Amino acid sequence: MQNIRNFCIIAHIDAGKSTLADRFLELTGTVEKRNMQEQFLDTMELERERGITIKLQPVRMNYQDYIFNLIDTPGHVDFTYEVSRSLAAVEGAILLVDATKGVQAQTLANLHLAQKQHLTITPVINKIDLPNARVAEAEEEILNLLPIERADILKVSAKTGEGIEQILQVIIEQIPPPKTYNLTPSTLVSRALIFDSAFDTYKGVIAYVRVFDGQFKAGQKIKLAASGASEQLIEVGYFTPQLKKSDVLSVGEIGYLATGLKDPGQVRVGDTIFNLEPKTYNLKPDPLPGYQEPQPVVFASFYPENGDDYDLLKDALSKLKLTDASLTYEPESSPALGRGFRLGFLGMLHTEIISERLRREFKLSLIISAPSVEYHIKLKAKNEKLKIRSAAQLPDAGQIEEIEEPVVDLEILSPASYLGSLMKLLGELRNQYLATDYLTKEIVILKYRVPLAEIVTDFYNQLKSVTSGYASMSYEPTGYQVSALVRLDILVAGDLVEPFSRMVPRSEAYDQGKEIVEKLKGIIPKQLFAVSLQAAIGGKIIARETISAMRKDVTGYLYGGDVTRKKKLLEKQKRGKARMKESGRVEIPQSVFLEMLKK
Repeated sequence: MQNIRNFCIIAHIDAGKSTLADRFLELTGTVEKRNMQEQFLDTMELERERGITIKLQPVRMNYQDYIFNLIDTPGHVDFTYEVSRSLAAVEGAILLVDATKGVQAQTLANLHLAQKQHLTITPVINKIDLPNARVAEAEEEILNLLPIERADILKVSAKTGEGIEQILQVIIEQIPPPKTYNLTPSTLVSRALIFDSAFDTYKGVIAYVRVFDGQFKAGQKIKLAASGASEQLIEVGYFTPQLKKSDVLSVGEIGYLATGLKDPGQVRVGDTIFNLEPKTYNLKPDPLPGYQEPQPVVFASFYPENGDDYDLLKDALSKLKLTDASLTYEPESSPALGRGFRLGFLGMLHTEIISERLRREFKLSLIISAPSVEYHIKLKAKNEKLKIRSAAQLPDAGQIEEIEEPVVDLEILSPASYLGSLMKLLGELRNQYLATDYLTKEIVILKYRVPLAEIVTDFYNQLKSVTSGYASMSYEPTGYQVSALVRLDILVAGDLVEPFSRMVPRSEAYDQGKEIVEKLKGIIPKQLFAVSLQAAIGGKIIARETISAMRKDVTGYLYGGDVTRKKKLLEKQKRGKARMKESGRVEIPQSVFLEMLKK
């Protein structure tokens, strides 16, 4: 066990984590050069398209006489939970900082997570080969965060390979070997912490684990602490990064257990797997210290366009849940849309990723509601609070005493030169100013308390736009506050379209209603009849637009002749469009619902 090193790479998005992992794979000979490709550990098609890591990915590497277990992690704020899961399984973390951008918001957020786990932190500055690298400034920013010497900061280029071998040596020297908890005698009970999972048709649920006590072998009986499920292990092994079968998975190692369990709901991330011998099978050993359950912050309803696809959607969500423990879902029904599910996400990027995976991997066409947060509703008649996650669940206004919405502490890191643009952007939000700090003379940290609903849609994109991509953000939930909110409904051709309904501040209802119908006018395809688009509050229309009808020249085939004939044809067309308008229904494509996910 003394020759094992378990570590992960943490950083802000686009700092070069995946590229650094590529160099590790090359230098350790884990992947042959002829098989090497960029972002090797990013196996998902969406990851390669977007150039970001969405899913954590473990891999075992052999270097000198040591076994390296690396977990590559995402950097986007929406996937912080992926990082926390990785940190629970390792002893050290490489803190990667982009030399061109310095310390960013998620650098700080991920560093704090690692420090809470008491991990050994190895600071590394990447991209030193770029002409716009500001290595000295990045060093100063790191020194303001960690009690280290300047010489302790490694400087590398993951792209060219410069300095990478030095990182591997520091991992050996500074990151400690695996720790064990020894809450129970390892001779009696083996224990492993689940930090991720996947599903295989033949092997059942495959649990990604870190073994803290004892060992696991195929054929042994296992039991899960939370669900109580038990089964016989089909296979054990580790990641190369493909699954590689082995005879045993021992204490300190990171690998996988093919549980044989066919119900994905029986295996949850953060749970402990016990391997009990027959004579001790009735024991109830202590579970390993896990980590906090993810708390979804954005909710949206997903309905299959074809009602017969409900079971397919249910099965797809259960499989996605295995690989994404932060995803939550519960059944929901709508008089207009039928049966569907209310999904919980960690942010808007998370929402987009899941919707896209459902479309690509499971071939599902979906109707998706406008994103929402969880509101607390205090009723007049009863001394209780309702929790609602969609505008459609809001009771009648006459029953409501007050509405509470979630608030967060927002932290923005940016070059001080963009302070004016940032203040203007933040001034457009409902906000409470908290503080302004300086990481260095050139880097400012702005702290605000804002309603979560203000930032979960396109605020991140706006932030990048006004700061030329240099600013970054992170946020922490802080509770709820009373707000003046109303339900804004959208009617298409006189019919209420529930997925477009949303909660908005009363003072902004008119502007947002006008903005929504104008946007819909541009993205809903034209019909054979004129389509009205209306925004309403409590039955009162506050904004309106009209999509003009498709024009068809019904007189095109006529050559000369009496003008009255043309008039008769045009009048007939007019009457036909009027009848169609009375009975016609507007079919809204899935692309429209996806586009409306964005503010």
